[in-house]
Amino acid sequence: MIATSLSRTSSVTSRQAGNASRVVSKTLRFFVCLLMMFFACFFSVSVFAESHTKAGESVGEGADASVDENIELKTEAQSIEAGKILQKQDLTKQTLSTMLDFVELQERLRNDLSLLQKDLKRSSSESQTAEIKLEIKTIEEKLKDTQSNIENIAADTDLGVLNATEQKPFDLQKEILALLEPALKEMKYATNAVRKKSELREKIDYFNKREPVVKEALANIAELNKENKNPKIKKVLEEMNDDWSKQLVFIQSELKAKQLQLVKLESEETTFLNKSESFFKNFFQRRGWVLIQALLSVIGVLILSRLIHSVLTKTVKGYRAQYRSVQLRVVDLAHRIGTLLFIIIGPMVVFYLAEDWVLFSLGVLFLIAFAWKLGQAIPRYWSQLELFLNVGPVREGERLLLYEIPWRVKNINMYSVLENPVADLTLRLDINDLVDLRSRQIVPGEPWFPCKTGDWVILKDGLRGKVIGISLELVQLVQRGGAVSTYQMDNFLSLSPLNMSKSFRVKETFGVSYKHQKESTTDIVQKLKFIINKRAIDEGYEEHIQSINVEFESAADSSLNLVVIADFKGEVADISNRLRRSIQRWCVDAATEHGWEIPFPQLTVHREDN
Repeated sequence: MIATSLSRTSSVTSRQAGNASRVVSKTLRFFVCLLMMFFACFFSVSVFAESHTKAGESVGEGADASVDENIELKTEAQSIEAGKILQKQDLTKQTLSTMLDFVELQERLRNDLSLLQKDLKRSSSESQTAEIKLEIKTIEEKLKDTQSNIENIAADTDLGVLNATEQKPFDLQKEILALLEPALKEMKYATNAVRKKSELREKIDYFNKREPVVKEALANIAELNKENKNPKIKKVLEEMNDDWSKQLVFIQSELKAKQLQLVKLESEETTFLNKSESFFKNFFQRRGWVLIQALLSVIGVLILSRLIHSVLTKTVKGYRAQYRSVQLRVVDLAHRIGTLLFIIIGPMVVFYLAEDWVLFSLGVLFLIAFAWKLGQAIPRYWSQLELFLNVGPVREGERLLLYEIPWRVKNINMYSVLENPVADLTLRLDINDLVDLRSRQIVPGEPWFPCKTGDWVILKDGLRGKVIGISLELVQLVQRGGAVSTYQMDNFLSLSPLNMSKSFRVKETFGVSYKHQKESTTDIVQKLKFIINKRAIDEGYEEHIQSINVEFESAADSSLNLVVIADFKGEVADISNRLRRSIQRWCVDAATEHGWEIPFPQLTVHREDN
């Protein structure tokens, strides 16, 4: 037995080592395939870009080779170029027209400004002075905006960048936000065109809403001016008309400028596919190698982790045992946490050494989110941590009740395994599902399940059958003759199955007449027992009999009842009904042989002689 156990132990060890090597090889193959896919994607992008370049070159070479195709291509190219020239000329005309409007508006604003400055010098009251200063400030702001619009339209670019002042440092959590600033700037740059278009549309909508209001005001003033005969009111209305006219010119000029800028932005736009192609091409050109290095660092950490795990398995005694100590579980947990941390820190180190601050900022952002999530998760997962260390309410090797079935806790891990050794059931649970359960120590000899597959059972409803299938939900029985009955697990257990597969008892009652009253408790009992034993041996049941006994049972109304008590092994549980019939037959044969009268129900009537 010792040699057998040693051979089994060595075979199990070799299988575990083989499984570990297979897992390592599968992991390596997975990451090699992943790396090859990454290189393939990068190479396909490069090839795609080169194919466009080569396509342009091949068109030029084909044009030199074929005169007809050259003429068609030149005609098409000339038409496209002519369209672009016409479009550019239209934009130029619109630009010059808009600039003229702004120049005229600027001249009017300067004239108004000079008049207000003269009025300011002649002003005598403080209220009038304050009012004139406010108007002067408004006109100066309009002049500044007009000049800025003229410069931007003429230069066809946003000159505000030249006048922008140095950005102030972040106020909220300066140290963290300083790390995130490159990523935020990158995102801001990527969305610059979209945001600018959105701002232009908002301003166009703003001026479109105000233009009809100003026109309506001018129309009302003009109508009043026609009906008015008073020179003082006429003067006031003319001043108001001049002011509102200036407002209308300003609004229309701003509206045309914003519309022109929006048209230019939209004309410079490319398709989404071209944008995506350009984005990915630039991304891989600028950061492709850095990302490959980061991926290689993650693969290196995983390989190193597997090597460390293999070393721990081989050198630390009991590290892979079925029931491990708390110290070994702490080592395993530290190994897992360390692997996770290095998987996160490795790419960060690569980004830092490569001085790619955008990716480094994104990594910092990920770390902040991970730390915040971890801070929330620790209180919630504390119970799971206790279970993982095998110091919680459920422990390995103990017994618990779940789904009305007792289970033995085989192992506790991220996914824990429960088993029922008798029913041959296995259940895998998330460790979170064990938090609300409680286990206890196993008492030797306590039952796990009423039966196992292959056992013969009798249920409370009278059904007798052989168990052919046990699952967590259903139990199937096959009766003599082949009929199959299926019970839900809770219904099956509620019928208290009587298991006959180990041994079972057959009790049969046999009655004799009252005229054998004297010998019914002595000779008849002994002779009946002898005959039943002899007949059972003759019919081949000797190996399956545990004991046979005959006893006097009771004095009934019409008979003296004897009981035959026969214990059989479970091997003949499937023919238990046949054995009952055989015992009755043997009793009748004994009565016939010895002349015992078998009574039947009788009714005696007494009549009085009157």
